Amino acid sequence: MATTEPRSTPVNANPDVSMSSCCDDMDVGYDAKPQQSFPFPFTPYPIQEDFMKGLYSTIEEGKIGIFESPTGTGKSLSLICGALKWLNDHQDKQRLEVEAILKGETETTGNSSSGKSDAPKPSSSTEPDWVLEFDNKRAQMEKANLLREEQQQLLKRESKLQQMRQDLKHKGMVKRKRLAPTDDFDPPCPSDENENILKPPDSDEESILVADYHSDEETRLSGDSDEEEEGEPHVTKIFYCSRTHSQLSQFVHEVQKSPYGETTKVVTLGSRQNLCINEAVKKLKSLSLINDRCLEMQKKKKEKSRDKDVDLGKSKRKKGATSGCPFYAANQMDAFKDRAVVEVLDVEQLLTVGRELKACPYYGTRYAVPGAELVVLPYNTLLHASTRKACGIRLDGNIVIIDEAHNLIETISNVYSVEVTGGQLCRAHSQLSQYMTKYRSRLKAKNLMYIKQILQVLSGWIRCLGGKADCPPDTQKTGPETSKLFTINDFLFATQIDNINLFKLQRYCEVSKISRKLNGFVERYQPSVKIAEANSTPQQSAMTRFLQELSQKPKDKPAAPSTETNERREDEWQTFSSPLLHIEGFLLSLTNADKDGRVVIHKQEILSKSSIKFLLLNPAVHFTEVLQKARAVIVAGGTMQPVDEFKQQLLYCGGVDEGKIVEFSCGHVIPPEQLLPIALAKGPSGIELDFTYQSRDLPKMMDEVGRVLANVSNVVPGGVVCFLPSYDYEKRLYNHWEGTGLIKRIELRKRVFREPRKAGQADFVLGQYASFIERCSSGGIPGSMNGAILMCVVGAKMSEGINFSDDLGRCVIMVGLPYANIKSPELKEKMDYLNATMPPIDGKSAGQQHYDNTCMKAVNQSIGRAIRHKGDYATILLLDQRYARPSVQGKLPGWIRNRMQIMPRFGPAFAMMSKFFVNKRPGATPTSESHPSPV
Repeated sequence: MATTEPRSTPVNANPDVSMSSCCDDMDVGYDAKPQQSFPFPFTPYPIQEDFMKGLYSTIEEGKIGIFESPTGTGKSLSLICGALKWLNDHQDKQRLEVEAILKGETETTGNSSSGKSDAPKPSSSTEPDWVLEFDNKRAQMEKANLLREEQQQLLKRESKLQQMRQDLKHKGMVKRKRLAPTDDFDPPCPSDENENILKPPDSDEESILVADYHSDEETRLSGDSDEEEEGEPHVTKIFYCSRTHSQLSQFVHEVQKSPYGETTKVVTLGSRQNLCINEAVKKLKSLSLINDRCLEMQKKKKEKSRDKDVDLGKSKRKKGATSGCPFYAANQMDAFKDRAVVEVLDVEQLLTVGRELKACPYYGTRYAVPGAELVVLPYNTLLHASTRKACGIRLDGNIVIIDEAHNLIETISNVYSVEVTGGQLCRAHSQLSQYMTKYRSRLKAKNLMYIKQILQVLSGWIRCLGGKADCPPDTQKTGPETSKLFTINDFLFATQIDNINLFKLQRYCEVSKISRKLNGFVERYQPSVKIAEANSTPQQSAMTRFLQELSQKPKDKPAAPSTETNERREDEWQTFSSPLLHIEGFLLSLTNADKDGRVVIHKQEILSKSSIKFLLLNPAVHFTEVLQKARAVIVAGGTMQPVDEFKQQLLYCGGVDEGKIVEFSCGHVIPPEQLLPIALAKGPSGIELDFTYQSRDLPKMMDEVGRVLANVSNVVPGGVVCFLPSYDYEKRLYNHWEGTGLIKRIELRKRVFREPRKAGQADFVLGQYASFIERCSSGGIPGSMNGAILMCVVGAKMSEGINFSDDLGRCVIMVGLPYANIKSPELKEKMDYLNATMPPIDGKSAGQQHYDNTCMKAVNQSIGRAIRHKGDYATILLLDQRYARPSVQGKLPGWIRNRMQIMPRFGPAFAMMSKFFVNKRPGATPTSESHPSPV
């Protein structure tokens, strides 16, 4: 444990200083608080102690904290130790309070027997004193009994978990007998399971028929699957969320290494795609198909459970016709729920445990949420209200930590922004029309009314894209490519659906589960639905009709299909699955306030490629619930600058007072001499570096940035990572350098690698890049080669979440300022909205600030890829004369801004970089020896 002296620096100070000065004046003091000590796996840096103290205080006081700590300073470990220290202290305090209440209740009972009472008496009341005294005693007794029950339940569960921990420790691994299936479901044979992937289930028509919809005020239909779990009380917990599953796994590994790794109950939530262990379901590549099949299997299981009391003949028929998931059963879920929190497990380990216990990790982790102390989950699960509710996440009184929060505004906007294509709208209309035609005589009047309203809405949306609902979308031409923007109300009028109550319609979709029923209908009658959609073409060729006839004839069982056939069949399945659930999300978005969103209509040449997109302008409306319900909210990141826009758009608009916001920013752990950031105004030829949209394509500008790379390659060892504004510009530069022979000149010193457009290929290129640098450093590459250059794109995969530590990133080059396309309708509308609703910041309109901040956040993420730990060192080269402006430098991270060298000419900058790397050679001492001249 590390103990520190109280300091006098305020919590919201921003000491962007290096480690050498951190040791003297970086600690954050709490004069009114007792001295805090934090368990840590090693002696923490002073800035880590400051971070944990600031975090502890912010949570204790129930505030909103904005914490910035550069990557490589142990941010994750500081979050873990600071937050879990508070949680343990809070639990101890709660136990003492419960004991005091129980003790007081015992004393009150004793006093009652002696005729004494300390119950407060109101000054004025019409009730007799003895009645008020009795009511007070009864309330105290009821509260004490409830607390006693909860305490006994928690103690019993903790004793059970402790016994499991001891068993695991003795055995070294889990050795459990396979649990037999419960009586309320029948495990399907593997062969049947696999066949059912693409074959409609043999179930009754009732399973795909919409249930009677009795009233718009009805809260829910019986049998709804998102009922709250009973039995286990919720405990105070910390919700930690980050952007990707890999980042969540890294965080879990940090928890495992921390002092709290053996005592904290941790559970990781994820999607079905990540946590499903049913191979028959996992083979469905589409996430929507995986979700639908999982829900359908549950539904079958529930229907079978309800049919237990039916006569024997019917039971046999049901038994043969239904098959639920073999991994979804009560005793298996209970076993998994306990096992999931006994040890700290990442997603891969949860899958292993699920296979051992024959239990579903997806639902097992959700059932473990009430008793968990630390819940690790993706952004979308916490930020999306309906997903949050479905997972049983209660924010009241709990702590929310959002890591990698630099793009939180954009993340919330993306979560609630929905886009639907003309192809999806036409398919949904065709499928729902066939559904209504088939079951018209069996549907109640209210169901028919709402289904007709959905069809009317779909037709209106298709018309606004310039198409017709009764024709295939791939054959309909809608004219030239255009974009048009509407307010929500104007869009409703333009599509002639303003007479429909969208709130009631959306509620009907939610309660009736119409999208799930329609998906079951399409799955069951897929061939005929597909043919009916094709038959909607006005004229068909004889060949088309002949092929349709062939598709309906029974065929002999074919040989095992090739991979290509499987992929084609999978694509066909996805194409004709029901898109109504996705369209329901767009319908829900239209229930936002008119001022908070816009609708953008993008017309392409073909209807199937045209789209309608809802754009959320005010993310605060969906973040306010998190701010209001949680005890404290912590947003953290390696780079949170600039924070003014963040506070304005999410906090102030969400009703948070300025006094409730705590800002914490610290420097890096590296000494000043290990980082050399340079803002360069001119290139080797003396040409001013101007990478504005008007100038960056000039041949002289492309030649100049190529000369910079060629010179840098001569003095920088290892890897150089060069970030460019877009894929198109990267391609243009590379092709130009190939034509001038510059690529051959650069590759005399460094091999050039390029980031691929497909994210799935990025890991392969990274592996090649790292392998080549390793071979160069070990002498495996003969000649003058000293490393490699990786050309990356700002905002792509390699600009976030990739660590270019040590030799992988000795120099990071940023070419220009990656401003977004100002002509984008979405961006223009966002800027106009901010100008109309937000005050100016630092003399600039809110819209212009948003435009600048979006660019600088991308820059900060990219240049932060290099320094990853205390012993690392690197140079940062910013190529553009605009980086010398104070307004631009003010938006850089403090630990970079404070060390920035503004160089008007390339020669002195080149000499400075050369000297920097000479001094980093093994055994080197600071020297003023001559350096190579730039060429």
